[in-house]
Amino acid sequence: MQPAQAEGGSSSNNLKKWGPIGAIVLVVAAVVGLIVVSGGDDGNSSTTEPTTPATDPVTTDAPADTTPGETAPESTDAPPAGGDIVYPLSFSQAEAQGIDVAWDDRCDTTTGQLAIQWFFAPECYAPFAGDNGGATTRGVTADTIKVVQYQGPDNDPIINYLSDAVAVDDTNAESEQTARDMLGMFDQFYETYGRKIELETYVSTGLANDEVTARADAVRIAEDFEPFVVLGGPALTSAFADELAAREVMCIGCTPGQPPQWYADRDPYVWGLAISAAQARTHDREFIAKQLVGGNAEYAGDPAFTTQPRKFGHVYISSSPESQTIADTFVAGMKQDGADVAEVLPYTLDPGTLPSQASQIIAKLKSSGVTTVVLASDGIAPRDFTNEATTQEYFPEWVIVAPALSDLTAFGRTYDQTQWAHAFGVTHGAAPVTPEVAGYYGLYQWFMGKEAPAKDTIGLLMPNYTLLAAMLQATGPDLTPQTWRDALFAYAGTKQAISQPYLTWGDKGYWPETDYNGVDDATVIWWDPAATGPDEIRKEGTGMWTFVDGGKRYLPGEWPSDSKLFDPDGAVTLYAEPPPGEAPPSYPSPAG
Repeated sequence: MQPAQAEGGSSSNNLKKWGPIGAIVLVVAAVVGLIVVSGGDDGNSSTTEPTTPATDPVTTDAPADTTPGETAPESTDAPPAGGDIVYPLSFSQAEAQGIDVAWDDRCDTTTGQLAIQWFFAPECYAPFAGDNGGATTRGVTADTIKVVQYQGPDNDPIINYLSDAVAVDDTNAESEQTARDMLGMFDQFYETYGRKIELETYVSTGLANDEVTARADAVRIAEDFEPFVVLGGPALTSAFADELAAREVMCIGCTPGQPPQWYADRDPYVWGLAISAAQARTHDREFIAKQLVGGNAEYAGDPAFTTQPRKFGHVYISSSPESQTIADTFVAGMKQDGADVAEVLPYTLDPGTLPSQASQIIAKLKSSGVTTVVLASDGIAPRDFTNEATTQEYFPEWVIVAPALSDLTAFGRTYDQTQWAHAFGVTHGAAPVTPEVAGYYGLYQWFMGKEAPAKDTIGLLMPNYTLLAAMLQATGPDLTPQTWRDALFAYAGTKQAISQPYLTWGDKGYWPETDYNGVDDATVIWWDPAATGPDEIRKEGTGMWTFVDGGKRYLPGEWPSDSKLFDPDGAVTLYAEPPPGEAPPSYPSPAG
């Protein structure tokens, strides 16, 4: 995922329990579709029961022919053309091998995708019949797959501080019900080889950065629940994921962003959806080198800066020993590209000291003559930084990099608008689409025939589930962490689009190291303080992030040298309808 950064939503228990990890995912989920389904009782543990489907933007199993230049993973023991089915068998594999499959009504045979109302719907997999191997690994039986959802405490002061910025009214009960409803969709449409997801929840007593409690939680979950996988984790420490991996328990979205080798050392147990911290900096460095280095600070708020060559200062959140390593590597790269970097300043997400930290940091930036602040932050800190900058009469360019919530309109509206009118940068989220017609919000309505109980945070809740379910299909009946990983690495990638990031894992050639995180591409945004419209949780207001070139996305090495920052020509704040070619197919609602 992204660097250890915080995020939240206001009085919502949902946002509190997911913390920064959730917020990072929310950035993705707003434009990256994932699917979840579950039925069952109201208890903390139940096997999912068939229900009806849902929708959203982040797919982990799109047909191979939808991703340019890539093909679907092929089974290593695939039969000769026309042979018997060897599971897992995707629609495209069956077509290529000439295998006759009795596809059921879950599959749209005209597209080869599941018949759910979602443009990013996964590929169909052959309906299973036979012996699934029973208890193939910890947490797996012939009938169930044990999944534990981690939840942070409702009274975490760090997450509460983050949640003050935006108002979200979803409750824990609404969040759980939404997840179980969506699990019902997975159960009804996805092929899980005779097994159902058995969902349990675990509520921690530790704070988002409490390493001791995080490790204790991981031990208890591993020993008491014995799950196949854990979803989520404490937002500001890697101790939880580290302990689970040591006990050979898989987890998804369970840690702040870590260096590539950290994930490799814990293979196949720790996985992310958002781009990693190091990968995000690769995009940031290329953007800065091609569009900012060597030019004047023309977008600054201080007229004196606009005619001066850019002098950079890097401000970053420090949440783990890796934070400084990542920042130092990034700054060294900027200098190698010719950037004049005068200051490198860390901060910690401490509600009690953040205002004083902001005062000291702004004073140093101003004293050093920094014209361009490169800010790698959570969603809350820019509020303190921008307020303090105005107090000290300091008006630089604000360049966001590796953002975690600071690239969301909902949070941008809480910053000093005189300052933020000069903000721009790189986001790994995608240009948003009206939620009623796309994404998880619309998918749930299609599946259930009503609005989701957790209507504001459904996009934050579902991505980890969707990645899990999509790869359960692709893994087949022999389910273990190793076979799940092999299926994910073989997966060609999601569809490349405007309304969602592009996700791949493994060795696809985009990164020098094996990729244990999802998002690979990025786009450019600038803040328009006069734009009006809904934010990511559908609240109307003034001030919006604006996407350059309609949200055109770039992979590493593809960034252009010409800048279109603050150019309204072709820019987009929100798509009222999905971009051309990205509208979902239309199917009758399972809810009738």
